[in-house]
Amino acid sequence: MIRRYRFRKFIAPTAGFRKAAVYLIVGLACFVLGFVISFRVQIPSMIDVLTRRTDAVLNQFVAAENLEGARHVLGGVLLLVGLILVVQAVRASLRSLFNILNPDAKNGLADTFRRRLVLAQGPRIVVLGGGTGLSTLLRGLKTYTSNITAVVTVTDDGGSSGRLTEELGLIPPGDIRNCLVALADAEKSMTDLFQHRFAGGSGSLSGHSLGNLLIAALTAQAHGDFEKAIEIASDVLAIRGRVVPSTLEHVHLKALMEDGEELVGETTIVGAAKRIRRIYLDPGDVAANETALTAIREADLICVGPGSVFTSVIPNLLVPGIAEAIDASHAKKAYICNVMTQRGESDSFSAAEHVGAVRANIDHRLFDYVMVNTGIPSSSTLDKYRGAGQSLVEPDLDRIRAMGYRVLPGDYMNETDMVRHDPMRLAARLMSLVERA
Repeated sequence: MIRRYRFRKFIAPTAGFRKAAVYLIVGLACFVLGFVISFRVQIPSMIDVLTRRTDAVLNQFVAAENLEGARHVLGGVLLLVGLILVVQAVRASLRSLFNILNPDAKNGLADTFRRRLVLAQGPRIVVLGGGTGLSTLLRGLKTYTSNITAVVTVTDDGGSSGRLTEELGLIPPGDIRNCLVALADAEKSMTDLFQHRFAGGSGSLSGHSLGNLLIAALTAQAHGDFEKAIEIASDVLAIRGRVVPSTLEHVHLKALMEDGEELVGETTIVGAAKRIRRIYLDPGDVAANETALTAIREADLICVGPGSVFTSVIPNLLVPGIAEAIDASHAKKAYICNVMTQRGESDSFSAAEHVGAVRANIDHRLFDYVMVNTGIPSSSTLDKYRGAGQSLVEPDLDRIRAMGYRVLPGDYMNETDMVRHDPMRLAARLMSLVERA
């Protein structure tokens, strides 16, 4: 997979031109051959007349013995001038067309073309997860490649997504919306519109995200085709890559808690604030999205996480066929561990315990590398999180190595008002993994 990516990268400068160049050469050859065949009688006399007239002009400026050399110089100058004029005409035409198609572009035609060419020839990356962790990673990866497939969990049953699922029978759109916005290349006003959430007091719209409602409307216009609705939303936001649900069937989470109690529903499981022993899908025989399976088979890099380990990461892997496809893939595979624990789900979990949770619920060994944050937030930030029942994930690197994984430690943290992964640091480290032999 890595060799294939390097070959694509090597021939990237010719992408989009190879077929055009072949058409141009064959077309010119056919035109010249047809011209010669059609005017084979007239051509010699035309050339003779043109040569005599050119010689008459040149004789006024050069001696007869220098006439042959003057002809070659004049011919070369005319060829050069003609080539320059053709190039300028093509550039002017392309610039005019580009300005018509994209009048608000801030960069020049060459810069825009070069950037899109580089992104189009980037590695094929599949990212599996959900929640804010997945969308954070996507913001970094889209600066390196547009060949991204985000495989998103569809077990959310709370908030706006839960209401739309219950009232309209819709696949939960919330995490999908966040990924679409994260990959968007559209104007900020458009992405802000997708992320707008109606405040309380807005009647039946209270708590709903406008993006969720738009996806619901697009699904209705597509006669219930949820995948088609996502494609249309992707075009509206001009995303770099694609976003696909792990399954197109309705599915719920079921958890067996440490005390033996069995709970159903993501919101119920997280709200119980009990330690989770094992997580399941209900029903467990849903069909995997074929688009996701194809992307996994063709990937150069597969990223599992970041995200809530029991409610965002593992549910994707439980869909029949997903884990098997990852296991069979020859791509580089990495698990990205969370920076902070999550209350009611991964309380006091260390990095090794996050990895252990995946191993306990999935039969296959799905990754070789584990990315672990070793950065430390400020004391005031940690105190704020402790008040909310959360803590920094302990980077117990030796335990992870003892489990047979290669650890990729580093300061992957971004501390603003919240502690989250830094998308650019994560993406840069993952890209170095792809480049590695």
